[in-house]
Amino acid sequence: MQRVERVVVLALDGVYPFELGIPSRILGAAGGRYEVLTCTVDGKPVRTSADFSLTVEHGPEILETADTVVITAMPPDRIPDELPGEVAAALARIPDRARVVSICTGAFVLAAAGLLDGRRATTHWHVAERFRRAFPRVALDPDVLFVEDGRFLTSAGAASGVDICLHLVRQDHGSALANFVARCCVVPPFRDGGQAQYIMRPVPEYAAVSTAATRAWALEHLGEPLTLTDLAGHARMSLRTFTRRFNDEVGLSPGRWLIQQRVARARDLLESSDLTVDQIAGQVGFATGASLRQHLHAAIGVSPQAYRRTFQAAR
Repeated sequence: MQRVERVVVLALDGVYPFELGIPSRILGAAGGRYEVLTCTVDGKPVRTSADFSLTVEHGPEILETADTVVITAMPPDRIPDELPGEVAAALARIPDRARVVSICTGAFVLAAAGLLDGRRATTHWHVAERFRRAFPRVALDPDVLFVEDGRFLTSAGAASGVDICLHLVRQDHGSALANFVARCCVVPPFRDGGQAQYIMRPVPEYAAVSTAATRAWALEHLGEPLTLTDLAGHARMSLRTFTRRFNDEVGLSPGRWLIQQRVARARDLLESSDLTVDQIAGQVGFATGASLRQHLHAAIGVSPQAYRRTFQAAR
């Protein structure tokens, strides 16, 4: 019988209702593999950022039973300058074995508790400088959608809570289930790029000229040794213009984006096929199996063989 993961969501004062509902909606679509419970620091109703309060079924004691804890977000003007004692007491109940996830400004709570010291983390780009000033011991990366450092996972604004919950499903049960959950919830299973694409910036003079068609073409030709010249040529742009437009739209360089797509395709093939590592490398555009091993390990910290053993066992 498959073990059910207990996920406890801690709703703090001023919580955004949207972010609060993400874990239940995304993880709840994973076919009974997760039990999602919600608590407050004292078991009492909590005010939201909207014009209503929420009543929950559990107090902080439920945190002691969690496999994963999610700290949700609140508006920047509701973030306390110091961690309230009752919040610190609630966080102290989290088992050392549990994963701890924050959505958006929830990272401020983890950082204020000292849980992110010496670790990489992210939060919403709009409050990145405030976070950096307040927590200089945290290695903040404001350009990504989410960061995983050990058992601590932090994500950027609002919808990145969807991204990180899909990542949990993918990490626990493989890409096939994560893709199924994404389809059920009508969201993309994997968003390429980072926060840079969402930061307010002037609209380009020729906004109708996009790299989207070239990205779609590249995905159909991942097995080929695509170069920046190939991509710019397909887009009918100069190298300089293509690189600038690509970064504006995706938030990554074309080279980094290609590696992300090749690693994602390789993971799918490792889960769903019996192809050798060298064969998979050739199909996704890595020159050698060694190159695939290097990039996969850099992305998720395991070898192709270990990844395949984990997720093919569930087929």
